Amino acid sequence: MKLIREFTKGITIDNPTFGLVLGLCPTLAVSTSVVNAVGMGLAATFVLLGSNTIISSLRRFIPERIRLPAFIVIIATFVTISEMILKAYFPALDKALGIFVPLIVVNCIILARAEAFASKNPVLPSVFDALGMGAGFTLALTSIAFIRELLGSGSIAGLITLKRFEPVTMFILAPGALLTLGLLIGLTNLLRIRKGKLALKKGGCCK
Repeated sequence: MKLIREFTKGITIDNPTFGLVLGLCPTLAVSTSVVNAVGMGLAATFVLLGSNTIISSLRRFIPERIRLPAFIVIIATFVTISEMILKAYFPALDKALGIFVPLIVVNCIILARAEAFASKNPVLPSVFDALGMGAGFTLALTSIAFIRELLGSGSIAGLITLKRFEPVTMFILAPGALLTLGLLIGLTNLLRIRKGKLALKKGGCCK
């Protein structure tokens, strides 16, 4: 049950984008298409999973004073691996994501999970934490990209097309990214508030 909770928190209450509001730079930059969003989300998940596993395994052997440099070296190793895989097997996606794949090294989500969770917990919970945070980040990126691409170009990767729809170009530009992100964060907060009030009412009934 605890492992399931570690996984689901990254998708729900501690969602990196909608809950913790981290990693907004790649979120806004690559969410112009669903394909880019999924690619970025999977790359970040791979790095999260690898770095959390190694950092958790070595947490008792990494001296406190070199903790952060050690974390960054470990994270950079997995970022390099993911970048090489993209270049070798998905060159078009690698070109589309550009500098944002190498910048995963300094992504707040990755370093925050290493510092706040993996360095303080055993391997298995750290793995589930990484998978949950990665899934939450991918879901958030894909949700934003779906809205932006559909409204901004009238189609989704050529698979879904809105007929007789005039695309709103703003949505594939920076203002559209900020507007979409803001609305989704607002909706998430509204759902949280309503859920909290419902839980409070249920608690009151039991007293």
